[in-house]
Amino acid sequence: MVKVNTPRRIAPKIPPVIRFEDVSYRVRFNPLVQNLTLQVEEGETLVLLGRSGSGKTTTLKLINNLLVPTIGKVFVFGNSTVNWNPIALRRKIGYVIQDVGLFPHFTVRRNIALIPTLENWGPDRIESRVQDVLELVGLDSSKFADRYPHELSGGQRQRVGVARALAADPPLLLLDEPFGALDPLTRAELQEEFLKLQRYIGKTMVFVTHDISEALLFGTRIGLMKEGKLIALVGRDEFLESHDPEIRAFLEPFRAMLELFRRPSLRTI
Repeated sequence: MVKVNTPRRIAPKIPPVIRFEDVSYRVRFNPLVQNLTLQVEEGETLVLLGRSGSGKTTTLKLINNLLVPTIGKVFVFGNSTVNWNPIALRRKIGYVIQDVGLFPHFTVRRNIALIPTLENWGPDRIESRVQDVLELVGLDSSKFADRYPHELSGGQRQRVGVARALAADPPLLLLDEPFGALDPLTRAELQEEFLKLQRYIGKTMVFVTHDISEALLFGTRIGLMKEGKLIALVGRDEFLESHDPEIRAFLEPFRAMLELFRRPSLRTI
């Protein structure tokens, strides 16, 4: 019998969820983002790290088409953001911000149900999803679904904000310093809960922070930004061990804390 060698099938490469191609954004002559080129792959969490004014939030807004590049192109799910219907694009993206942005005259249930309602989900499906995402973020729906935002603590409102972002099960999450306005204890508790959630849902995320501990906890890769430029884009271990002067300058004030991350027995993940 003659053995026939059949050609191996090569699995098609999954395109990146997000791709920036030499993107700049300017207001008048002030560059907020400069020559940004990067990709975010499916299932990874890219942390954009940097001081205030470094271009992190502007980069997020370029992803969900709240801003349009002055130069270059941003592709999301394979299409340029300028070719997307902005509403259709944003409904595929969960967006979590520091001050939550809940509608004060809506109950928790109605806040979470907003996008599923706009997507014409049926009432039973919406109610089931509200219960599921509240449970996912550690809130009992029987206790919290009918409360109003002013009846919640800061940490509870932030949990509801995450639940709302997850409500329509979007494939992409954008998080802009979601825990930045919380007290240290509540922030640590929510970081721990979010870490569990991140592992469970496995979504593609872009997470903005100026907190080095958050970058090390959540980041698959860390992008360090300065004055609108991406000056480093590396994995967490590479970031910690880097000899790049810009990275070293950013890490220097946190050197004592970072020793904990270098001890395998003490690392959180």
